[in-house]
Amino acid sequence: MEAFKTVIWIVNIIAALAVIVLVLLQHGKGADAGATFGSGSGSAQGVFGSAGNANFLSRTTAIAATIFFATCMAMVYIHSNTTRHGLDFSNVKQSAPVQTKAVSDTPTDTQPAAPQPQQQ
Repeated sequence: MEAFKTVIWIVNIIAALAVIVLVLLQHGKGADAGATFGSGSGSAQGVFGSAGNANFLSRTTAIAATIFFATCMAMVYIHSNTTRHGLDFSNVKQSAPVQTKAVSDTPTDTQPAAPQPQQQ
């Protein structure tokens, strides 16, 4: 089961990095909108290109995001159905207790000592 959790973690991290890289690689379509619309062509085809906005990068990003979402949900399911959660300190044995100095009930001098005059 631990090996399966490790595989899920690795796939999750790779999918997250893939989504980040693919989003950063995509050319911003809004940057071209001003130039396209300013030239007189007001069609959506000018903004998104002739293939529409579902090109290779956006489809790959959607697949990577779906894998990331699925692995996140798998980790939630695995974690919610395990009996051990977090750190387990149930079998830790305490050594001898620390010896502390007893505090007396009698009050001590609360005034600081006056400085001694310097002799020359």
